[in-house]
Amino acid sequence: MEKIIRGEYQEGDSFEKSIRPTNFDEYIGQEDVKENIKIFVKAAMMREVSLDHVLLYGPPGLGKTTLSHIIANELGVNIKTASGPTIEKSGDLAAILSTLEPYDVLFIDEIHRIPKYIEEILYSAMEDFKLDIIVGSDGQSRNIKIDLPPFTLVGATTRAGDLSSPLRDRFGITCKLNYYTTEELTKIVKRSAEVFNVKINDDAAEIIARRSRKTPRIANRLLKRVSDFALVNGEGVITKEITNSSLDRLKVDEYGLDNTDIEYLESLIHKFNGGPVGIESIAASIGEEQTTIEDVIEPFLLQEGFIKRTIRGRQVTEKTYEYLKIKKAEH
Repeated sequence: MEKIIRGEYQEGDSFEKSIRPTNFDEYIGQEDVKENIKIFVKAAMMREVSLDHVLLYGPPGLGKTTLSHIIANELGVNIKTASGPTIEKSGDLAAILSTLEPYDVLFIDEIHRIPKYIEEILYSAMEDFKLDIIVGSDGQSRNIKIDLPPFTLVGATTRAGDLSSPLRDRFGITCKLNYYTTEELTKIVKRSAEVFNVKINDDAAEIIARRSRKTPRIANRLLKRVSDFALVNGEGVITKEITNSSLDRLKVDEYGLDNTDIEYLESLIHKFNGGPVGIESIAASIGEEQTTIEDVIEPFLLQEGFIKRTIRGRQVTEKTYEYLKIKKAEH
């Protein structure tokens, strides 16, 4: 059940797609990023040129994909989507790029996971709008050059530091998406409920917002699950009482921490005396992938001050001992 508050996109998140904002006015939060991109989009349209390539980075679930679709909608162009891990061969990239119309948006999620040789092909495509690839096997290989229409690449990543400098430098617009406030998430929950045709009380919307790890995607997921409980166990209206009981049943606590977060923190305390300890040891102790810990579990715990990173490794803070009601061992 803890998967419900993981920030990454999951199969079955079609609900999120159905309530996705389509323009800047509907998009709640990320005000600085939104206002800047609005200016850049308007300027590109006035000049009748393609928008500079855009890099969006930040933790999962903060609206990078939504922003890319809004950019395309505001430009009045098509959007083609791809994921970094699925572009394995130069032919995969060529197939995507060759379908672009002038000024289209190409959105590549997890762009940091593009293979190095694919990344090098992207350089000329981004800079000169030319595709220069070698096809065929040894002895029968040939060089193919294709002129591309001007387009905008929107790359999304949770790990901006993993992008090579040459690729990062080719993005004219770089935006960091930050965690949301409770007030912003409350507005998002209310908007989503309205689009989904669900009745929700103000205090219930705020409770969902507070337990959503400052992340819209998680807020929308929790709203969907709580609405199920309201439909079956209530009268279809999401009240404060139904929200609290539903989230308790889903094992989402008042901070938005789930079983995996608690296991992570308790492992640090009980198995490693509170740290510092390396990420490899933590991953082995709780049976999670290292990348999942770094990309999904730790960002929120760091943001909220439950852990800190030191040169020697991860370490819990006094806040964690107090929150878990665990007495700190004397050294």
